[in-house]
Amino acid sequence: MRLISICPSNTELIEFLGLTDQLVGVDDYSDWPEAISHLPRLGPDLNIDIDQVEALKPDLVIASLSVPGMEKNVEELKKRGLPYIVTNPQSLAEIGQSLMEVGAACGVADRARLIAERYTSQVETFKQAASLVDKRPSLYWEWWPKPVFTPGKVNWLTEISELAGGYNVFGDEETANFQTDWEEVKQRNPDYILLSWVGVRTDKINPAIVQKRPGWTELPAIQQQNVTVMEEELYCRPSPRLLAGLHKLAMMLHPAIFENVEMDDLFV
Repeated sequence: MRLISICPSNTELIEFLGLTDQLVGVDDYSDWPEAISHLPRLGPDLNIDIDQVEALKPDLVIASLSVPGMEKNVEELKKRGLPYIVTNPQSLAEIGQSLMEVGAACGVADRARLIAERYTSQVETFKQAASLVDKRPSLYWEWWPKPVFTPGKVNWLTEISELAGGYNVFGDEETANFQTDWEEVKQRNPDYILLSWVGVRTDKINPAIVQKRPGWTELPAIQQQNVTVMEEELYCRPSPRLLAGLHKLAMMLHPAIFENVEMDDLFV
């Protein structure tokens, strides 16, 4: 098949399904695996060049609604009669479902089911280890600084937080993405401040920037130097790579509990 992915998380799904060699084009932000580096780039994921997509004569375009604004891409694919499927996972379970849906659409349903089973099994392994944690620290995840966006209850990072033996300090908000402000973050007084800005590389984020926010130097998280820049590609994309991010976070919070967790080679 001639496959096109117009979202980084979908490009990663394709790799886990063993279909990267069938990709003929990807969006500008897809950066994993390295094997895609030679492929034509079709524009940023919010503004895909559909003319270029059409010119590549795809058998299937794997689109997404994981970021607000991607609807435009889907509408244009539909208008032109191009073959496509859409993923929009908001939870770890839905990522497993996306693996199977994309696998079935690409003719590798059996392979996809086996990979999804390994994925689910790895999640369960972390769940069992996390049950041994007595004291869970509160985590503030920052997806964007101005305006401030953070994951809410209906989000994979809330699950990742719990599986790593912590909890999302905004996990009580009944939404996938919650807009807040620096004052409310300060009031919630998280034990850890985790900066993972969507689409921004770690070397472009200076953790010291949080000290300039009004009143934040009073926060124990800052005084105890519990401010960490986390890789956007391991925490902001709904793909199985989240499990590598989960392992890193768990080892940061509770190394004694998680050091013996066996990681499936597929997700390392």
